[in-house]
Formats: sequence, structure tokens, C-alpha cells
Amino acid sequence: MTQTSFELKARDGRARLGVISTPRGEIRTPAFMPVGTAATVKGMLPESVRATGADILLGNTYHLMLRPGAERIARLGGLHRFMNWERPILTDSGGFQVMSLSGLRKLTEEGVKFSSHIDGSKHMLSPERSMEIQKLLGSDIVMAFDECPALPADRKRIAESMRLSMRWAQRSRDAFGDRPGHMLFGIMQGGLERDLREESAEALRGIGFDGYAIGGLAVGEGQEAMFDCLDYAPELLPEDRPRYLMGVGKPDDIVGAVKRGVDMMDCVLPSRSGRTGQAFTRHGVVNIKNARHADDPRPLDEACSCPACSGYSRAYLHHVYRSGEMISGMLLTWHNLHYFQQIMQGMRTAIAEGRFEAWEADFHAQRAEGDIAPL
Repeated sequence: MTQTSFELKARDGRARLGVISTPRGEIRTPAFMPVGTAATVKGMLPESVRATGADILLGNTYHLMLRPGAERIARLGGLHRFMNWERPILTDSGGFQVMSLSGLRKLTEEGVKFSSHIDGSKHMLSPERSMEIQKLLGSDIVMAFDECPALPADRKRIAESMRLSMRWAQRSRDAFGDRPGHMLFGIMQGGLERDLREESAEALRGIGFDGYAIGGLAVGEGQEAMFDCLDYAPELLPEDRPRYLMGVGKPDDIVGAVKRGVDMMDCVLPSRSGRTGQAFTRHGVVNIKNARHADDPRPLDEACSCPACSGYSRAYLHHVYRSGEMISGMLLTWHNLHYFQQIMQGMRTAIAEGRFEAWEADFHAQRAEGDIAPL
């Protein structure tokens, strides 16, 4: 069986170009991972997601353990076969969803007892159970089980939470065991407190992981505070392992994160925005629901080769959105995912050619122009 590995191929400033090799295929980094919460990227066929340029998808442990159940997915041949995606899958640990979605919950050293947001049934999620579920799902990249405190929180709460997450990281490592062909990522916590981030990174390095995530950001602290943290956080993690910023983000968040040394990101934004009539383009965000598009025969973006732009007008996209037609969310999601992958490819090429700074300046200049003028 092919082993997993990470190879750094080039650097430009702190931006990194690399490749994660897995038995199910290579992941080019910087990588953006579309989110397939319940074993589907909403509104997309797996082959369409692949056509946008995605090398890897993200699945949600919490959602899949509740419905249809990890044991059932295992009986049906694992998550890849279940959802018809044969390339790599990363699963989150379930910790964030337990904190944000579940009903009554009780946090202890052992783990989290909670009530399902679907039917109120009682469950226990611990580092050991999270590792077991992710093994049943068969994901290629497994995330350690952590606790992400809701911000704003005081320093004492953030410190206690981070130290609990580090104890859980060790238990996750122990429970994961030796699984050739699969990777386990640890998650750095510590809020916006530099010394707590340093303490967390040191604990994770001591345990030893195949990759490292930066958790607890993009939870409402604002871009400036997030970038301040990313000015030092990635550098605290091992140079020779992938660095994953969880839950990010908007196009300019992604570019700013890669500039600061991040290799992987995920976010529901391109698909969720697509379903609500928002399209991301080189010139900023377009709200297709606005009346100005009703008679506009032009595409969303004349330079985009996605199906929404190559086959349909703004007037049509406006019409199907206003009519509540399913194709609206499908086309806009495809466009958004395509655009996000174009950003990643643009950055990979720029890093390889040593012109990331010029590429970034052009990216911001185009977005500052704003959308094309109404007819």
C-alpha cells in the first residue's frame, strides 16, 4: 500500500507549494477542500466537484454518526464508496459540531455527552469514539478530537479548553494507533493568545502528528485578528508537515492565509452562498437576486469557464433564483467552487514561479474594481 507523505516543492516568502500523497491520490497544496457535510457537496455530483479541480473533500463526523450512522456506512463499504468519491476525504472530529449544534451537552474529561439535534437521542463523543467513527468511515485524513470554545471567552476559559484539547490529542493519537495509508492531524488551540498557541503547538509537536491544524479561528474574531494570529501560528508548527486552517473562508481570507504559510483550508461558503444567490467572482460578490440582473444577457464572469458562466446569462440565473428552481443553487455552487479552485491553482502557479506577491496584488486590484456596470 502506498504510504502517505508530504513534500514541499517550492516557497515564495512564507507561501508554500507542496503535495500530500495518499493511496487514493495526490492533494496539491495550497488546497481548498469543499465541504460534504452529510456525504454530499450540496447541489453537486461528485464528478462535478472533481471537475472544478478539487483533490479532496471534507466529511463531518458528527452529522454522519447521527445519520446514517458510522457502522452502517462501514457495512456499506465505507464513505468513499457510499458517496461515490474515490479520491481523498478528510473528516473532522465532531468536536466543533457538538459545541455548536447539539442540544443539552455535558463536557467532562472523558468527552462530551450530548443530545442529537435531529431527534434528541443521547450520545457520547470522546477521543476514542471519534477515532473509531473516523476509522469506520474510512477517511484518509483523520482529525484529533478537540474542544473549540465559543468566542468571546476569557483567557482562563481558553487556557483550560486548550489544555483539555491537548490531553485529548494524546488520547486521539493513542486510539488512532498504526494505520498505514491514513494520516492523523493534531489541532492547535489557544484563541488569540500567543503564549497559549505556543504552549499548544509544543504539546502537539511532542505527541507527533502527520499534519497540524490551526483551530479556533474564523469563529467571529474578524479578519484582522485572524491574520494577526496567522502571522506567527503556522511557524510554530513543523515545517515538514501540512498546515490546515479550519473553516476558512472568503477568497481574501484564503489568499491571506496562504501568504502566511497555510497549506489547506475548508469552508461551506462557496456552496452555502451559491444556494442563497451569491456568486463570488474575480470582481467581488454578485447578488444574483438583485433586479439589475433581470435583463442582463451577459455571464456572471466572462473569463470564467464554469457551466454557469459558459452556458447561462445573468438574466437566466436571476430568473431561476427568483423562481426557486433547483438549478439555481446547482449552477451558482458549481461557479463558486470553480472560482475557489481557480484561486488555488493561481496561487500554486505563482508560488512555483516565484511571483506570489505580484499575483496577490493583481487579485486584490481586480476585486477592488467591483462588479461590471449595469446595462
